[in-house]
Amino acid sequence: MNTANLQLEGLYLAIASINSALVGKGLLTVEEIDMALRRAEANAAGEDRLTEDLRPANRDAVCFPIRLLQIANNSQAAGDVPQFSELARLVGETKRPYNDQM
Repeated sequence: MNTANLQLEGLYLAIASINSALVGKGLLTVEEIDMALRRAEANAAGEDRLTEDLRPANRDAVCFPIRLLQIANNSQAAGDVPQFSELARLVGETKRPYNDQM
């Protein structure tokens, strides 16, 4: 596996843990983090000039970390952040289709 991919895995898990700590300390709610991530995904997957030339697979790549963090955020009630492989599997299972096909 590419070293950069491993570094990104660690970064995603670190951000998920930070989000969990923010909720634990009462600084943000799960819902507030979810809304922030939804806004980020809407911006990343939107039809603006930055993404209109992206193929659906590339949009999925851009949205993957956001979706992974959403799933990690919404699974906080279960306790610890799930392993990366479990989060990635869940992202794949919840992938939404795009309106356009390139």
